[in-house]
Amino acid sequence: MNRRIALLALIACCAAGSAQALYLVQNHGAWPQSWPKELEPVRKHSRTLVGPEILYRHYHVPFTNREEFEAAWPHFLKVKSKGAPIILVRAPKTDFFAIKPAGLLIHSPPEGAEKEKGYSGSPTSGHSDPRRTWANATYFELVVDGKIVDLNRIALPTDTPIFDERFKAPDDNSPVRKTK
Repeated sequence: MNRRIALLALIACCAAGSAQALYLVQNHGAWPQSWPKELEPVRKHSRTLVGPEILYRHYHVPFTNREEFEAAWPHFLKVKSKGAPIILVRAPKTDFFAIKPAGLLIHSPPEGAEKEKGYSGSPTSGHSDPRRTWANATYFELVVDGKIVDLNRIALPTDTPIFDERFKAPDDNSPVRKTK
């Protein structure tokens, strides 16, 4: 009987260990050195997740200070893929990719994939969900709170599709509303 319990405990530990290893987490912005040097001050309070199966990179950049966000915003726009969208979400973002109180979530393809495979910002498919359509490009989720991230105070690029999900109900499965 003790062997069975020990074996079950071992299986449970192994299963729990493999479930946690889906993402590699770094408690700083581990983005490429080629990104603008003006982003260095926000690197230390950012977080990087790489995964789950394909090594997509996700950079969590929370902000607590409006001036710091507004100073960094034009430099972040330089790393977004041409034509890739900005998805507006309501703050605080509390799902797996949490951003509190406000800030930016940057989704990028695997390291070097944009150059290698020609992911220059062209969509991968015609899905209504921009996260799937633009999975192979660098796109943003902008977590808007109206104080730190205030859309009246920053410029959104005119050549960028904007998807506004700030007022989407949690159980709303309809396609996102695109604004221009």
